Amino acid sequence: MNKLPSPNIIFPIKNVKTVQYVKPTIKNSNIIVGDFTYFSDLNFEKHVTNHYEFYGDKLIIGKFCQIASGVEFIMNGANHKTNAVSTFPFYIFEGWEQEAPSLLEMPIKGDTIIGNDVWIGQNVTILPGVNIGNGVIIGANSVVTTDVKSYTIVAGNPARFIRKRFDDDLIDLLQEFKWWNLSIKEINSIIPVLSSSDLLKTKKFLKEKNEQLKSKKII
Repeated sequence: MNKLPSPNIIFPIKNVKTVQYVKPTIKNSNIIVGDFTYFSDLNFEKHVTNHYEFYGDKLIIGKFCQIASGVEFIMNGANHKTNAVSTFPFYIFEGWEQEAPSLLEMPIKGDTIIGNDVWIGQNVTILPGVNIGNGVIIGANSVVTTDVKSYTIVAGNPARFIRKRFDDDLIDLLQEFKWWNLSIKEINSIIPVLSSSDLLKTKKFLKEKNEQLKSKKII
């Protein structure tokens, strides 16, 4: 019997040192990453830029996300004050007589939140405060500037809606089922469903499972 996968190892592929599970590599408490999310590169935190502690913004990424090489998460510290004539941050540099502006005057967009089972293609840039739903696919070289709804495909600069991945019924079933929150053993048992291209069977399975879960809650 194979050993169960562990979300706490750094290199999850035998003899491959260029793919990492992200969670066990994180040291910054303002970066929160779910189990089994992987990065096809090294030094994940170096790809989270302008992330200054005094801003207090968080990068929150769900479980089972697939993050390709070259992806950059730009945080709120990259923003300059825009409601004045000059955007130059004199207060950062020595010799200039300017007090640092209050954070209330800065264009802070809030936390950056990535859902579960999101596939982010190579060299994607994600801007501050973006909220990306579950099951999203982001095309390579895209720049994500606005929120992305669950189970959609976006691409481009700026990233634009391409299409929904599934019909609304299947999307609703997936959002209700939340397979990524199951135990490792349970996920292992339904991998044939998760990886099946027969979406009618998948939909039938999810409906049955969701009904079972509802009946258990009622009892």
